[in-house]
Amino acid sequence: MIFLTVGSHEPFDRLVKAVDSWCAANTGKIVTAQITSRGNYRPQHMTFTGYMSESQYRAACRKADLLIAHAGMGSIITALDFAKPIVIMPRFGRLKETRNDHQIATARRFRGRRGIFVADDETQIASAIGRAEAEGNSGERLPKFAEPRLIAFLAATLGR
Repeated sequence: MIFLTVGSHEPFDRLVKAVDSWCAANTGKIVTAQITSRGNYRPQHMTFTGYMSESQYRAACRKADLLIAHAGMGSIITALDFAKPIVIMPRFGRLKETRNDHQIATARRFRGRRGIFVADDETQIASAIGRAEAEGNSGERLPKFAEPRLIAFLAATLGR
């Protein structure tokens, strides 16, 4: 099962349409989506809901073989926490999908990391999903604690 999430605050119709189009061409795939209730586009080829509680969201992430999301840190951290591959596509400030282009910077930063597959825009969704399905799970989990190197740096910087 593939789980698409765009977050609970802002719609991301461009991503939802792209994944819905992919679903139309890949009818054997089961895709569930959390798309917010404020978007204008309603998918035709996947099941969707506007809102999920935190427990429903975490259950969907746990069940999924692949996550697809906006390039938000919460989605990326969740994928790493569950050791799930994730396809991310950034929202664009110029399209008023977010306040600025911080998600483009996030996508750039995570490009090439095992288990994270970047689609720069909707035209790259199908190929990013294909790469994610072929390469699968990185096996990496988010560590429970910061790396000792980071802790030492912060301690030195803060004078502790």
